[in-house]
Amino acid sequence: MSKNEKLVPKRRFKEFKNADAWKQRKLIEVADYRNGKAHEQNIDENGEYIVVNSKFVSTNRRVKKYSNELIEPLSIGEIAFVLSDVPNGRAIARTFLVEENDKYSLNQRIAGITPHDYTDSYFLSNLMNRNRYFLQFDNGVGQTNLSKSEVENFIGTYPLYEEQAKIGSFFRNLDNLIAFQQRKLNKTKAMKSAYLSEMFPAAGERKPKRRFAGFTQAWEQRKVGELADIVRGASPRPIQDPKWFDDESDIGWLRIADVTEQEGRIHYLEQRISKAGQEKTRVLNEPHLLLSIAATVGKPVVNYVKTGVHDGFLIFQNPKFDREFMFQWLEMFRPKWQKYGQPGSQVNLNSDLVKNQEIMLPSEEEQKKIGDFFAQLDHLITLHQRKLEKLQNIKKAYLNEMFV
Repeated sequence: MSKNEKLVPKRRFKEFKNADAWKQRKLIEVADYRNGKAHEQNIDENGEYIVVNSKFVSTNRRVKKYSNELIEPLSIGEIAFVLSDVPNGRAIARTFLVEENDKYSLNQRIAGITPHDYTDSYFLSNLMNRNRYFLQFDNGVGQTNLSKSEVENFIGTYPLYEEQAKIGSFFRNLDNLIAFQQRKLNKTKAMKSAYLSEMFPAAGERKPKRRFAGFTQAWEQRKVGELADIVRGASPRPIQDPKWFDDESDIGWLRIADVTEQEGRIHYLEQRISKAGQEKTRVLNEPHLLLSIAATVGKPVVNYVKTGVHDGFLIFQNPKFDREFMFQWLEMFRPKWQKYGQPGSQVNLNSDLVKNQEIMLPSEEEQKKIGDFFAQLDHLITLHQRKLEKLQNIKKAYLNEMFV
């Protein structure tokens, strides 16, 4: 196979099937490079211009700082490229493509990349974004600082402009779909947050601002410990001991990773616990409400499968509340658990702290109504999240197949 035959992507648009092979070019041959400037003295929350820094780029424009002066203006078609990041950082070599004039100002440690004629900006932005060439400069120990020469000497592989433009347009449309789905997800999360603040009483109040029709009674103040038998999971926690695990067992083993990956609603568990392990831990055979008290402090968990539970969780047994209602209240209350930790240390909740926590409680019927409402919202959030992840995975697959 010749060198040129290798420089062809796996997937190509039909009209370019028989087009020339792609050619390697240094970045300096296809684009101009410039450095940003410091904005510290001009940061103003009421400023008119957005400062393009590493946080802005790495959070997909969610985190913004503003400047009252357009110090280093970015133009349509220019690419902002992150030059500096902490070891193993997620911002290094990320790109942001400018699509509006007189709005963005280029910060220091961010490069401005202006494509030449016959280089498509959207194609180049995707080619450079987190490219493995740039990531090799991150040794995982010290701060990564990409130099001008390292960036300009980046060798990419390019088709003719017409094919670049076609690929760029394809990914622009895909990115627009991803952005649309992200907005739907954010909007639903914001809606849930607003409802939580209105459908649970504020501090010192006995009624919420918003209620379902037919409910008028004041809520009753109780202690969490009065509403369930709260016990801790059992030690020890097997980490590497193979004697604890058995792939044929029907009892799962709950890890912190499972809680994080499944957003606190456990429907499946990869690890299975052996009979010997079951004798040394607490085994739940029916759905239960749990509360993480170690690594993911204060994270409530609804567990729907047979599970062995270690001492990093509290278990709410014999509950006198609607499970969904309490799950939502615990999720809303979670940030307040942080006050029980010392500065710089890990927060560790214990059963007494949880038992003595006061809660406002409505009737069982109203609890269920509220719990069901938020469970439906959570289901909708999960659907939006899955659609977003599917689109993101589709993009990754196309990037692998449509670039050399």
